[in-house]
Amino acid sequence: MVLKGIWGLLIILSVSSSWVGTTQIVKITYKNFYCPFFMTWFSTNWNIMFFPVYYSGHLATAQEKQSPMKKFRECSRIFGEDGLTLKLFLKRTAPFSILWTLTNYLYLLALKKLTATDVSALFCCNKAFVFLLSWIVLKDRFMGVRIVAAIMAITGIVMMAYADNFHADSIVGVAFAVGSASTSALYKVLFKMFLGSANFGEAAHFVSTLGFFNLIFISFTPVILYFTKVEHWSSFAALPWGCLCGMAGLWLAFNILVNVGVVLTYPILISIGTVLSVPGNAAVDLLKQEVIFNVVRLAATIIICIGFLLMLLPEEWDEITLRFINSLKEKKSEEHMDDVTDPSVHLRGRGRANGTVSIPLA
Repeated sequence: MVLKGIWGLLIILSVSSSWVGTTQIVKITYKNFYCPFFMTWFSTNWNIMFFPVYYSGHLATAQEKQSPMKKFRECSRIFGEDGLTLKLFLKRTAPFSILWTLTNYLYLLALKKLTATDVSALFCCNKAFVFLLSWIVLKDRFMGVRIVAAIMAITGIVMMAYADNFHADSIVGVAFAVGSASTSALYKVLFKMFLGSANFGEAAHFVSTLGFFNLIFISFTPVILYFTKVEHWSSFAALPWGCLCGMAGLWLAFNILVNVGVVLTYPILISIGTVLSVPGNAAVDLLKQEVIFNVVRLAATIIICIGFLLMLLPEEWDEITLRFINSLKEKKSEEHMDDVTDPSVHLRGRGRANGTVSIPLA
């Protein structure tokens, strides 16, 4: 437990830092280069490296090492007993690839309209949307506390739009960020519905497959945007390759850390690392003097973060709380009984020492 706790602390810091770094690099890139779909496509292609990174870890840590093809076939069981076929590649990967691209694209669009702090706070609403979709689609257990959390998330969204007096850019930015959170939630719910739970190797295989699908089937989109001058640049040499590679590398690191963290430590700590990106981005924005926290914006951010943390409560949180309270009561009553019985024992001992028997009152 201590080891998992130490790993958890390291994972929390790493997850939070990688997400803050990704968001801030995007903001820096926008100063000279604004092509959000190309940036989304470019960073998604880096997902191809997820499985090679996983296999390198397997070679470094496993006692019984497997060949790359054998490990690949073993991990491809996430698609079914027959493994990855062309039909399943198109059928299962296409919808998830589209949702992945939409999530990241809308997130980047929101960063153009809002500060990094606002976007990262609004993206935390995806936990509330996951609960609502799971409750409706997957018939998950109803939990009153999570309904409260969902209401808090919606309240925070409205307050975030109100923070800039419902300015046009602010409303559009909030819509983009909420759209990104919604598609992220839909991705997670559909993944659970069609593919179930996945171990680290299966997750690495699936994310790498998304990267291949993105490279093969979605590459035509940035080409069309380039020639229609929607997203245009003078030459490939003029592209900010340093910022693009930094953004894609940190995005890949974030996805790897999220999946590694589930194996090495407690899943709840991964979620805490994600929500800590909000104060992390706020600190950077304040240092860069890019955000002025008025009362409404600060309250909206805090409400969304509290709603996010309420979503992390386990399903049996009420039973666990009652057991904890009862155990405290039992412990207190035992201590009280000890306090009552101790003087009588002392009295009895004294009486015997004097040759008399002392009988305590009931």
